[in-house]
Amino acid sequence: MSRPRIDSPCPMDRLLRLLTGPWTTYLLWVLSANGPTRFGELKRRVPGISAKVLTDRLRMLEQAGVIYREYEESIPPKVTYGLAQRGQELRSVLDGLNAIARRWSEQDQNAGARATAAE
Repeated sequence: MSRPRIDSPCPMDRLLRLLTGPWTTYLLWVLSANGPTRFGELKRRVPGISAKVLTDRLRMLEQAGVIYREYEESIPPKVTYGLAQRGQELRSVLDGLNAIARRWSEQDQNAGARATAAE
């Protein structure tokens, strides 16, 4: 399986470019939290994403070896996505970022409430 080519001598830059694409971290968060998920369920869990963008993001992540795609021939076909080994390696990093994001959000909300109360 080929990997997407991102020209940069810095390995971290290549990884961050992969992860910072539109919807990418959101999709990884959903797959991390819910385990293997079918396409339609992913679309429901990521409000606002179009089917085209979801398909593009999933293909890109699959090509990079971050997620896997399991196709089951049936009527209708069942397509399930989950975190591959590389995606599993990212879980602790994403969990850490999630903890920071929640803490910052709470701090921002508290600061906003204090500013409103002071007015």
